[in-house]
Amino acid sequence: MSAVLAKPIQVLVVDDSTFMRKSLSSMLAADPRLAVAGTARNGEEALQLVRQLNPDVVTMDVEMPGMNGLDALQHIMADHPVPVVMVSSLTAEGAEDTLKALEMGAVDYIPKQLDGVVTRIADIKEQLIAKIVTAASAKDKLRHASCVVRHADRPQRITHYPSRITSLSSQTVTATRGSKIVAIGCSTGGPKALLDVLPTFPPDFPAGVLIVQHMPKTFTKPFADRMNAACPLEVKEAADGDEIAPGRILIAPGGLQCRVKRRSITSTVVALSANLEHHLHAPSVDIMMQSVAAVYEERGIGVILTGMGHDGLEGMKAIKAANGRTIAQDEHTCVVYGMPKAVVAAGYADKVVPLSGVVGEILNMV
Repeated sequence: MSAVLAKPIQVLVVDDSTFMRKSLSSMLAADPRLAVAGTARNGEEALQLVRQLNPDVVTMDVEMPGMNGLDALQHIMADHPVPVVMVSSLTAEGAEDTLKALEMGAVDYIPKQLDGVVTRIADIKEQLIAKIVTAASAKDKLRHASCVVRHADRPQRITHYPSRITSLSSQTVTATRGSKIVAIGCSTGGPKALLDVLPTFPPDFPAGVLIVQHMPKTFTKPFADRMNAACPLEVKEAADGDEIAPGRILIAPGGLQCRVKRRSITSTVVALSANLEHHLHAPSVDIMMQSVAAVYEERGIGVILTGMGHDGLEGMKAIKAANGRTIAQDEHTCVVYGMPKAVVAAGYADKVVPLSGVVGEILNMV
């Protein structure tokens, strides 16, 4: 008896460009796992077709006449939640709009490859298909998630903390030899997860924080700036030679590998380099965490949040082998349970907690 084929993932393509709609549709139609449910030219048409077609995934252009992609996304997430993958340019403006979209609930984004007046849209085919397949798995989670949409025009600085950690501070955390470091890795769903987590660190947090979030190089600085506006701690895009210090959060820049190295007996710094390893990701969570394990040994704390793939598996293994501590986000609160799943399945997670419990566990470990 032949196997029953799964129903193709139904995708709604939204873009004001006829060329882009045709290009994206032809790419999706070429994969047997996907089917184009329909196309829309603007946000108004998108909202109507989302209600009519109930697609599994929407690809959403950002800039469109009339109702733009951000406004359409806000309506979709409030009225008819469905996984949305934003299609945006790699310009500074495109980065800002994409970050707003991720904060508002978009699952992921795909960059348009622009070269002068020629759009090299075919270059994104493999990445586009992979992200749509992954996004489709988040549909049920979105439907059960809150219908409250965060207004993302500007992150608001959060001045209160969850009740379970309000009383914790650097004075109430047990002192250990030397300062510690919290190494965080994430990918798909990570920007929104970090926006939920980082503002809840107490202002006197006694360890340095280093983050690898898979992003293009034009995105990491705007992302760090948005996080800095929302957090009680300093957040910045890491530069070569930046000191890792208590109460400081450094985000690895896109396009480079990020490591820690010892500058002196009492000082460690960020070391940036080209992706000479030709690693799939630059920056790579594995490479960053392996350096943390080598330099900090038992004083390293590894944290893996939502993301596709298994980057971070070897890094968390190294931190655990060095007698550091490890935390993985649980499946229920992950947009994509890929990176944490790999760590948990391999037995490298000391704690598996929902996103709301991550900071509390970190404070227990520092």
